[in-house]
Amino acid sequence: MDRFDTLLACATSRRRLLGGIGISSAAALAGPGLAETLANLALPGGPSERPIMNAFPGKGSMILQRINPPLLETPIEVFDRDVFTPNDRFFVRWHWANIPTSIDATTYRLTVRGHVARPVSISLAELLRLPRVEIAAVNQCSGNSRGLFEPRVPGAQWRHGAMGNAKWLGVRLRDVLDLAGVKPGAVTVRFGALDQPVVAGAPDFGKSLGIDHARDGEVMIAFGMNGEQLPLLNGFPIRLIVPGWYSTYWVKMLNDIEVLPGPDDEYWTAKAYKVPATPGANVTPGTKDYPAVPISRMVPRSWVTSLSEGQTIAFEAAIPLGGIAMGGDAGVARVDVSADGGRTWYKSVLGPDQGTYSFRRWDVRVPLPRPGHIALMSRCTSMAGVTQPMMPIWNPGGFMRANVETTNIIAA
Repeated sequence: MDRFDTLLACATSRRRLLGGIGISSAAALAGPGLAETLANLALPGGPSERPIMNAFPGKGSMILQRINPPLLETPIEVFDRDVFTPNDRFFVRWHWANIPTSIDATTYRLTVRGHVARPVSISLAELLRLPRVEIAAVNQCSGNSRGLFEPRVPGAQWRHGAMGNAKWLGVRLRDVLDLAGVKPGAVTVRFGALDQPVVAGAPDFGKSLGIDHARDGEVMIAFGMNGEQLPLLNGFPIRLIVPGWYSTYWVKMLNDIEVLPGPDDEYWTAKAYKVPATPGANVTPGTKDYPAVPISRMVPRSWVTSLSEGQTIAFEAAIPLGGIAMGGDAGVARVDVSADGGRTWYKSVLGPDQGTYSFRRWDVRVPLPRPGHIALMSRCTSMAGVTQPMMPIWNPGGFMRANVETTNIIAA
């Protein structure tokens, strides 16, 4: 029995654990008195302070953005320790607050239906017997860094911690679809989950992919995360993994797959998560009636992680600096760093390549121009030749921020 076959063997104890402290009881506990400290996210639109707490099941110290549904942000210093984000510090984002607080892995089923030859209901035991694949991939919220948009836009005011990188273990979606036999003429595959709306008539959360993308061999159904079972808050027992795409497609607690002979016309695909069909998804604030398309592929990004915003350090002629980068839907080719506001750039040394869709570590020794306020910048270029722009974009959803980020420090 390997470590993931214990998913079934340990089902009973997991039910007891989650029944003892589920999401609802964590929410009841997550009052101001339990905050370990406050994080200052330095958001231009304010307010910037958020409690840091560890009252949620399976999670360590996280920045609390919202209790119900849980929105938990990973502190930036976590990303400096490893390119893979620990499960207990991995960000959490749900759309609906009605989330199961316990899962019986022995009775859980994944249904595949719709435009197929034979609808099937697959147990976790059957899923575990399929050929397994593992891939390193960044899971990033479409609105990561939304709190830095100027002028401010509505939605969760994340800084940079609505993301994480993991090694995902599971099975190819293609192999699961083959169990049901996709009929000719299939166009779209829609994915549903166990979380439910809390308002009558509100649409169930579901997302869809084109049939060719769904069957490309990279899209997968994961039950393992960094060598462990998925945490409840990250989608236990199974979730969809769509490498290189924003996390709105990474459906958690996946329990329903519907193959469609046409496009998906339901709310979360047809109307929600749209971005301007313009270069960089950028429009001028106040612009109306622009063409829009569903958000999809991620773009290159990079961050300084070895120093934090506002930190004071001793002045030296040159300092070591490190961080992480991602190529979006392609690998990381290079990361350049500046300590003078972007006038001079230095090429960093990249760490091991963990795969096309993974974070990659970068390090450099960068000269400081003078004592005082220093603007540190990192700029990623992907294997596809796409380089982060200097200027930030704006759109009313606060989606797809991609510009070179600045970490301001004081060298005294």
